[in-house]
Amino acid sequence: MNRRSIWKQVDWISIVLYLVLIVIGWLTVCGASYSFENADFFDFSTRAGKQLVWVCCSLGIAFILMMLDDDLYDIFAYLIYAAMIILLIVTLAIATETKGSRSWLNFGPVSLQPAEFAKFATALALAKFMSSYGFTIRNWKNALIIAALILVPMVIIVFQQETGSALVYTSFLMVLYRMGMPGSVLFSGLAATIYFVVGIRFHEDIIEGTSSVLGIFAVLLLIQLFVCAMLIIYRQLWKEALQLAGGSLAIIVAAYLFSKHIIEFDLVYVEWFILMATVVYLLYLYLRDRKYTYLLIALFAVLSVSFLYASNYIFNHFKPYQQARIQVTLGIKEDLSGVGYNVNQSKIAIGSGGLFGKGFLNGTQTKLKYVPEQDTDFIFCTIGEEQGFLGATGVLVLYLVLIWRLIAVAERQSSTFGLIYGYSVVSILLIHIFVNIGMVLGITPVIGIPLPFFSYGGSSLWGFTILLFIFLRIDAGRKS
Repeated sequence: MNRRSIWKQVDWISIVLYLVLIVIGWLTVCGASYSFENADFFDFSTRAGKQLVWVCCSLGIAFILMMLDDDLYDIFAYLIYAAMIILLIVTLAIATETKGSRSWLNFGPVSLQPAEFAKFATALALAKFMSSYGFTIRNWKNALIIAALILVPMVIIVFQQETGSALVYTSFLMVLYRMGMPGSVLFSGLAATIYFVVGIRFHEDIIEGTSSVLGIFAVLLLIQLFVCAMLIIYRQLWKEALQLAGGSLAIIVAAYLFSKHIIEFDLVYVEWFILMATVVYLLYLYLRDRKYTYLLIALFAVLSVSFLYASNYIFNHFKPYQQARIQVTLGIKEDLSGVGYNVNQSKIAIGSGGLFGKGFLNGTQTKLKYVPEQDTDFIFCTIGEEQGFLGATGVLVLYLVLIWRLIAVAERQSSTFGLIYGYSVVSILLIHIFVNIGMVLGITPVIGIPLPFFSYGGSSLWGFTILLFIFLRIDAGRKS
């Protein structure tokens, strides 16, 4: 395909949305970093001036990516991935510690964070492997290779003390689900999240009349109910499942009344007994019917209990500030002068913006620097204060339209490689948007990941630009 036809095929809607977002993003950085002493946005010694340089460089990178042959991304996918893994390892070895992490490479006045570029490299490698001839996601060898492709960069980034960036790699689960991963795997991930949140949130609460920890009790009860639901969904055993659920609840109620009125004891032991009996019953059903579904449900119950106690152990070994962030997010405690300070100040800034906002450069909370990291991780609060509820909603709508458009573009791909890479782009953008805005509003833990096309910094902006424009180039070269 010649270069002229590329520009006819390119998805201009996505490009226009990208341009609108980076322009608004630059103006937001201007508002967040504005100071009366130096109000020149084109002064390259200021944050606004530097961000303008990153924006211009991003446009250059986007143009170069569009000029390259789209087959190159498929051909060199593994090489790009391997090079990025080596770069991550080198960064871990030689990077100096910055704000508690070792993830930045310094090149004179310029600093780059390779973790931001590892996302598109991983997406390319996944797309390359999963589009290979004869690939099926239900093959356990393929599943292991996919897990390795995702976990290797993720683990290295964790060692760099960039937990937030590492968690972004969980977004690839959405891609795997779209490509045929069993829904049970996705449900297991959701269940694990519920176990962790409930177990931690109610870890210090005791059920009245017993010596039982509410968090552990509630999770074990959930596991039992999930098992009963699986018997209905996967084996249509309505009668057996309802009897199992009803019998379990009856035993628990009887044990609670006994503990409250006769001899106080820990109900968790009763739930252990019920779950062990349930696992034995599932093994009996397997031996009777020779259906592996029963073994998988039994394995789910055992692994769920193991995860509950393992997550409690791991949480207790988190660093104090990490524990505090999670506890503040879950409402276990307030720490307005400590780890909860950023979130509290960002809420004040957003709330002060009201419906219409205070206007560009008129935000008092941001001008007086009450919100830490207000032009990077917490930049959304600047939008809320200066542009108000309507402006913040407008930004969310732009993101929504971009995501919707990218899904439509992914679905029209003529190659499996393009389809998988497209959904990788969508998934990465989604988790960044959800987690970043969620932590600014106090509904997700503060883990420090940038808001796409808005947060100050060259690595972030370049990383998202490369991620997006590789996909747009693949789409422009599709055989339609």
